[in-house]
Amino acid sequence: MWIYDYRTNVHHTLKKNPMKYSDLEDFIKCYNPENRHSRKETWNGESPEGRFRKFSYDEIIARDKTNLDIFWLKDKSLADLDNLPDPDILANEIIENMEASLASFKEIMLTINGENESD
Repeated sequence: MWIYDYRTNVHHTLKKNPMKYSDLEDFIKCYNPENRHSRKETWNGESPEGRFRKFSYDEIIARDKTNLDIFWLKDKSLADLDNLPDPDILANEIIENMEASLASFKEIMLTINGENESD
């Protein structure tokens, strides 16, 4: 199983740092959709920050509770507590994420209820 860890040390917000196509270019290159048999890991003992890594069935089964919440990169924000953003920045990011989640949930509910904007 191939896994690309995009969540560690990457932070997007809808307003100040929205995700762009260029943010996914490394994943596309690693995923190699033209020839999946030529994929190469970017992670190894010499390159512990590599985001693309493969795991065998045995490695996954040996994991605690055999879950797929797999990560190997260290979250720099957790290691460097002295350099956290100001509380108001963190609070605004939380609000922005919650508002985006609420908007997404409302769209799901409209779809479930058979309503859409064109009605």
